[in-house]
Amino acid sequence: MAITDIQAFAHLTKADIESFGRELDKVRTDIARSLGQRDADYIRRVIKVHRSLEAAARLLLCASRHRAPRIVGTVMLAVAKSIEMMELGHNISHGQWDWMNDPEIHSTSWEWDFLGPSAHWKRSHNYVHHTYTNVYGMDEDLGFVVLRMTRDEPWRPIHLLQPLTNLLIAASFELAIAVHDLAVERQHLGIPRARLGSKPNIEFAQKVARQVGKDFLLFPALSGRGFRHTLAANTVALLLRNIWSYLVIMCGHFPDGAEKFTTEHMEGETRGEWYLRQLLGTANFHAGPVLALLSGNLCYQIEHHLFPDLPSNRYPEIAERVRTLCDKYDLPYTTGSLLGQFWLAHRTVWKLAVPDRLLRRTCDDATETRSERTFVGTSLASGGRSIWQASDPLTGARRGLRTALAVADSSRRRAKNGRSRWFGRAPIAGER
Repeated sequence: MAITDIQAFAHLTKADIESFGRELDKVRTDIARSLGQRDADYIRRVIKVHRSLEAAARLLLCASRHRAPRIVGTVMLAVAKSIEMMELGHNISHGQWDWMNDPEIHSTSWEWDFLGPSAHWKRSHNYVHHTYTNVYGMDEDLGFVVLRMTRDEPWRPIHLLQPLTNLLIAASFELAIAVHDLAVERQHLGIPRARLGSKPNIEFAQKVARQVGKDFLLFPALSGRGFRHTLAANTVALLLRNIWSYLVIMCGHFPDGAEKFTTEHMEGETRGEWYLRQLLGTANFHAGPVLALLSGNLCYQIEHHLFPDLPSNRYPEIAERVRTLCDKYDLPYTTGSLLGQFWLAHRTVWKLAVPDRLLRRTCDDATETRSERTFVGTSLASGGRSIWQASDPLTGARRGLRTALAVADSSRRRAKNGRSRWFGRAPIAGER
């Protein structure tokens, strides 16, 4: 099941965890103090790129009567919308550029090109998700409420439809997130769903009307006789943006190695433990500069969760320091290829759609839901007692979760091979 004791799971002492937290605090301080003109130039440059792309795409779609330019315009519009959502809307709304004191590029004034109001999303995402990351029962982004992504959630027959539900979420990701954020906003204010005239409902309806009017009425109308072609192009661009943003989020939160936690862990959580939970609860994927821009630099999801309000263009240098700390404290740094991470997340969607009794792994050693109970019955314990040594007896190097997982996996492989040899060998005389 999910982690209830992060100290036991990480195989670090309380002092180690707090030291780890202080070193990450220093990373934050160093980056914050070094922010300056090059960072401001970066975000303004991205805004210009986005606006230029969108203007060129709209022009192609409105003016062209030929198929090839319309296809190019559709792709350009999808790219522009992805940049606006991921690198601009998401990151500006996190307050990453508030230090500039630019009224245009500020979390309190930026309204993104998205169905849901920014204010709703900031409460649901910035506060709830980033505070209670992957805590089952507290983080409503864990499985987007409708997907079963941890064995802590009891299986229900409706979960058999999970693979289909997953596809619907990918195609309608913008709408799914907007409706989810509206529900969190109503819940926070204590407003019943049936009160249609409530402030959150009115804000939501107004934003939907603006977005639908812009993408499905205004710009198609500007195309004149090309109304239907532009309408189709806008629809495809939105679909591509939905699928891409869904893929990025899945790769950052649900591949193997992105751990889940219980509410018991939250009791008395320290700053160091919060940092450790963010590190263990997220995952990265490999990306070059273009892919990083399109993903809003959420290819560095670990760094984003550690420092959600630091500018995204600094994540690569932050990542180097975080990886150094992971080596120092012997902690895993979960990363992989984009397709590899997506495959692991997608495998969990299919796996947890069926009852646990049909699965090969148990709830304590499943790769998608590990905890401190992962180490029970391995060579790390003897007679029910831990025989873990906090440092390597030969080198004196600190030993933490990375080594513990390697030892546990090796122990299981030896046990499995031993059973295979037992059942596969010829019987000895006198044996039954």
